[in-house]
Amino acid sequence: MIAQIDELVKLEKAVIQTFNWPVKPTQEILLDVLRLDKIHATISGNKWFKLKYSLQAALMEHRTRIVTVGGAYSNYIVATACACKSLGFLSTGIIRAEEPAHLSCTLLEARKFGMELEFVSRSAFKNKPALYENIKTRFNDSFLIEEGGSNELGIKGIAEIFHLLPANKYDYICCAVGTGTMLAGLVAASEREQEVIGICSLKINKAESELQKFISERATKNNYQIFYDYHFGGYAKFTKELINFMNNFFIQTSIPTDFVYTAKLFYGILDLLKNGFFKPGARVLLIHSGGLQGNCSLPAGSLLF
Repeated sequence: MIAQIDELVKLEKAVIQTFNWPVKPTQEILLDVLRLDKIHATISGNKWFKLKYSLQAALMEHRTRIVTVGGAYSNYIVATACACKSLGFLSTGIIRAEEPAHLSCTLLEARKFGMELEFVSRSAFKNKPALYENIKTRFNDSFLIEEGGSNELGIKGIAEIFHLLPANKYDYICCAVGTGTMLAGLVAASEREQEVIGICSLKINKAESELQKFISERATKNNYQIFYDYHFGGYAKFTKELINFMNNFFIQTSIPTDFVYTAKLFYGILDLLKNGFFKPGARVLLIHSGGLQGNCSLPAGSLLF
């Protein structure tokens, strides 16, 4: 069964693609993107890496159900539901929201894969220790995976993304940031001379955030920065400017993005590029973390792809 986990995705499809973007000729900055969105239609991007070792542990412990938590627009929730169905697990998603009259297309997709959905208030969801303790009590025969795969097994899996990269080629490794699991795993696997750049998709107070605490407690090096000004209103929020960027970026590069995470990543990194953040001659890698199914929540006709 453990071999089946590795067979869920096609890592050979995770190509590195160079793309051009107008910069000052003297900068000679290389922009590459690791296309993790290509490894699976649903368990795409970083989701499989965050899930891999938790799924293995659940199999080894002979658990029959996976319980995890997330928001109504969480690509991770859908990926978990899909992986569980493929491997024969039952699945339950604890969702941050009052139950709506109409489910998001993300939750409809998760339900299609057999995931049972339970809704909790935002205030209850915010108290993670109490939430997780309650889940462990109610689902004591199940395997709990924390929000977004944000556990040590998730960080271990994310670190393996570096197995797909040529050694010491990049000065900067860039990713979208939600729970911080992705960034913590990349920092763990990076070289000290490399810098890991995170673009946060959440509208949060940096000084008081759970995100900052999560990363600072787990980051094995201090070679990272997080930028908090590219959230476009907050998690799963968007503006006309962001949608226009997604369409223009696709026209120029043929790379599709999602409005929750990757569009904000690419927008933020290209804005930093425009403003001279990267040193001349820098080699920059952006990691496309998938999640394109989330675009189904946008109004019809919003995107060209």
